[in-house]
Amino acid sequence: MTSTSKNDAVAYIKRGAHEVLLESELQERLTSGRVLRIKAGFDPTAPDLHLGHTVLINKMRQFQDLGHEVVFLIGDFTGMIGDPTGKNVTRQPMTRDEVIENARTYEQQIYKILDPEKTLVMFNSSWMGELDAGGLIELAAKHTVARMLERDDFNKRYGSGQPIAIHEFLYPLVQGYDSVQMKADVELGGTDQKFNLLVGRELQKHYGQAPQVVITVPILEGLDGVQKMSKSLNNYIGITEDPKEMFGKIMSVSDELMWRYFELLSFDVSLDELAAMQRRAAAGELNPRDCKIQLAEEMITRFHDRGAAAAARADFERRFSQGALPEEIPETEVQSTAGTLPISAVLKEAGLTKSTSEARRMVQQGAVRVDGERVADIEASLPAGSQHVIQVGKRRIARVTVR
Repeated sequence: MTSTSKNDAVAYIKRGAHEVLLESELQERLTSGRVLRIKAGFDPTAPDLHLGHTVLINKMRQFQDLGHEVVFLIGDFTGMIGDPTGKNVTRQPMTRDEVIENARTYEQQIYKILDPEKTLVMFNSSWMGELDAGGLIELAAKHTVARMLERDDFNKRYGSGQPIAIHEFLYPLVQGYDSVQMKADVELGGTDQKFNLLVGRELQKHYGQAPQVVITVPILEGLDGVQKMSKSLNNYIGITEDPKEMFGKIMSVSDELMWRYFELLSFDVSLDELAAMQRRAAAGELNPRDCKIQLAEEMITRFHDRGAAAAARADFERRFSQGALPEEIPETEVQSTAGTLPISAVLKEAGLTKSTSEARRMVQQGAVRVDGERVADIEASLPAGSQHVIQVGKRRIARVTVR
């Protein structure tokens, strides 16, 4: 590598990253000329991947592009402990059968992003299953309760009198010990994993290894633009979803959120190109809707194929009458008190109808569309945490977020 390309490599890896600890170490390792071992761990608790999960997997792919070895570590052993991160109660561990069944589905999805020829899939039961009680005690002796209680969720639970089971302290220790066994040069994780990743650095020092570089990536907001993307919140875009569904969901995101999706998800648009797009959009020279179409086509091409992307775009344009959507769609929010909100209430609260009775009448007349699909069920509801483009007739339209 030339010095310029070395600097480019660091900038490439830092794109979309939240924090690099330590950047000087990353610089040194990326310029060392040796192949690095990049670790990212996944607990097989929710194997149906959505775009939020791919922020981390995209970073793994970037390291592959630079010629480094990526290890996709499935935490089948830690999955039976149950990751306590962000939990205010002890999480129930999974059974062995549940762990194995979920683990199988990962490999069917990750190769939509990762190069299978450059990806090593490992299971941490390979070494943890062989660690006896004495070995586990020796491992536990390398960390203190005081350090464990520095973790925000443990600290809050301890302070409020919520129980913390002893086995929960094992989770970050085992995750850190994985780095020792793998001799990881870099470990990737979400911002909520920072404590666990740093435990890996400390344990490697105890075992005489050079401490891994820690890179955290942001938690991607879901379609509502507020809460993290989650299947349970129904604000997600699944990578195995129907292409038409994916296209419609991406087109429904706010203009502001679209730029963040580009930064964290796109391979085709560089940061310089993204900045130029934003400037042109701000100057009124570029329609944000066209940018969303570009993003939607890239995502669908990646997770399906180019033909599916073209067909999804054609279907979207057909359903919206070849550009019947206005240039500017007003945005509004409505409040839900029970996790869902009836479509009639959504229409009234969003100002699309004057009353719920008018809303019900418009549904019965077939005049209401949600994300381009006609609403036929007068009792239909929309879930909290979701965002939709809603049309009533030809003139009334809004992008509605259900809180």
